[in-house]
Amino acid sequence: MSISSRFAVGIHILALIEINKEGISSSEFLAGSVNTNPAVIRKIMGMLKKAGLVEVHPGIAGAKLARDLSDITLLDVYKAVEVVKEKELFSVHEEPNPACTVGRNIQDTIGPLFTAAQLALEENLSNVTLEDVVKDIVFKDKINY
Repeated sequence: MSISSRFAVGIHILALIEINKEGISSSEFLAGSVNTNPAVIRKIMGMLKKAGLVEVHPGIAGAKLARDLSDITLLDVYKAVEVVKEKELFSVHEEPNPACTVGRNIQDTIGPLFTAAQLALEENLSNVTLEDVVKDIVFKDKINY
C-alpha cells in the first residue's frame, strides 16, 4: 500500500494554480490537468482551503493561493490532505503472539524505527517549498514564467 495520491494531487493543484495565476483555475480546469473527476478536485480543494493554503469562494469559479509560494511547504500539503494521522505513517500489527519471542518484542523494536522514519520524511518535506516545485516544473518545461 502506498501513501494516498491526495498528496501528489494536492501538490499538482497548488502548482497549477500558481502557474495559471493569470487564468481561472476552476475545478474542471484542474481536473483536466490531473486527469480526474472535478469532484475529486473539489474534495481536495476543500482540504487545502481548510488548511489555509488556497482561497476559493462559492459561486465564483477559480482558486488562488492563500500564501506565498515560498511559505507553503510540502509538509503543509501533506498534513492538509490528511495522508496519515500523526505518527501513523507505518502501522504495526495489533496483537502479535506474546508466547513468541518475536511477537513479544516486535512492537517495541520496530515502533521507534517507524517513528524515526516518519519524522525524517516530515523533516524532508518541511524543507521543500511549493516555490521549489514550481521552479522545477517551469525549468523542465522551459516555459516563460
